[in-house]
Amino acid sequence: MPIRSVPGTASIANPEGGKLFAPSAARNLDVLSNLLQQVAPPTGRNALELASGTGQHVVGYATRLPQYTWQPTEADPSRLHSIDAYIKEAGLDNLRAAKTLDATAAGWSSAQEPQDLIVLSNLLHLISTPEARCLLREAANTLAPEGRLVIYGPFSRGGALTSPGDAQFHSALKAHDPEIGYKDDFDVLDWAQEVWLNPVEVIEMPANNLALVFAKSTT
Repeated sequence: MPIRSVPGTASIANPEGGKLFAPSAARNLDVLSNLLQQVAPPTGRNALELASGTGQHVVGYATRLPQYTWQPTEADPSRLHSIDAYIKEAGLDNLRAAKTLDATAAGWSSAQEPQDLIVLSNLLHLISTPEARCLLREAANTLAPEGRLVIYGPFSRGGALTSPGDAQFHSALKAHDPEIGYKDDFDVLDWAQEVWLNPVEVIEMPANNLALVFAKSTT
């Protein structure tokens, strides 16, 4: 499946040596790391980040949650080099080299070992509804028993966009590609339950974002 393009305002990554630097990733790293420390299974060992982007987040996660071995992934070949540059600079034993993976493609779960924690940030609004549902299904197949899937980003709430900024951003996304745009929180919860992912927490986050935390059903 080809990589979707997004409007320039949706993703800003400035070259910084061999690494890419996204100001938004730097701003929300502490918030996301705090979130994962709160919701990650305390006895977990394997963690998978989907759509790792520049690589800034996964280095922070590996630092703050050292009990996990972190596997970053990315569909965009231009970003794999940046992720590995951050990993090399960090020199952490619990960080694996970046791996090519399209989280929106069917079947990727068959090549993964069971994961205690799967993290996805700021992607659902940049992909289509069928791609989002496929991602949830593959993530559910990859989760270990008692594992957690954590999804962070902007959502519409009960069918409504709740701020002028969200409405403007959603409209820009739809104008660029009619198949993408904000997903509704209720829809995502329904899609997750269809693939045996149970909601654990819905957490309000800064800048009008949400964190949706799911556990794999064992029944």
